[in-house]
Amino acid sequence: MKKLGRLLIDAFFPKGFTCDLCGIEIFEGNLCKECLKTVVFNDGATCPVCGRRTQRDELCLECKAHAPLYFGAFSPLVYEGGSVQLIAKFKNDGGYLKDYFAKLICDKIPNIDFDCIVYVPMTFNAERKRGYNQAEILAKSISENTGYPVIRNAITKIKDTKAQKSLAFKERISNLKGCFKIEKPSELKDKSVLLVDDVLTTGATSETLCGLIMKAGAKSVWLATVASVEYKTEKQDNND
Repeated sequence: MKKLGRLLIDAFFPKGFTCDLCGIEIFEGNLCKECLKTVVFNDGATCPVCGRRTQRDELCLECKAHAPLYFGAFSPLVYEGGSVQLIAKFKNDGGYLKDYFAKLICDKIPNIDFDCIVYVPMTFNAERKRGYNQAEILAKSISENTGYPVIRNAITKIKDTKAQKSLAFKERISNLKGCFKIEKPSELKDKSVLLVDDVLTTGATSETLCGLIMKAGAKSVWLATVASVEYKTEKQDNND
């Protein structure tokens, strides 16, 4: 019933009538001019591997120290300012933002022919509580824009985990151990896979899932997220 209510809201009150952040009336786009200024687009220097914003177009120190299992990652937004608010809304009754985010991601996708798309799963209880899996509906919208097929339930999350927000990278990896399962390895074997999620922070979730996908025999795994945190050196962090 909750999911049906959201679908009805999306049908009768489509995007583009009000700003998705402040709610004032607009006649095109998703954001008013003032709110658009608060959204940080990831269109400057980036790390060529993790795709996070950097000071220069070069490999960030984290990717040098620990090369991710994915072949490359890209995100159209930096996870700060209005971008944080937009993604929070996307996770909570703002499922219609999938189309806006999918368009941004598709404009950022490199010239690669992916064989399929998979997404970060949620447990049954977590998805039922939220009403939808934001990564799944985003993946479906990307599929509609690109023609790459989504393999539904290729990966499942078989147990709930404690909140990751306060955990360091290694603690997050440990927290995620044994909570994901590849359900359709034959559909991933020898494929170039695009993994979809909403945000790239420490990379623990993507690292865990990419490892499983590669073990299933995938040829390569790439990561697409709506936003990623900016890479900052230790010196920059101390000044913030």
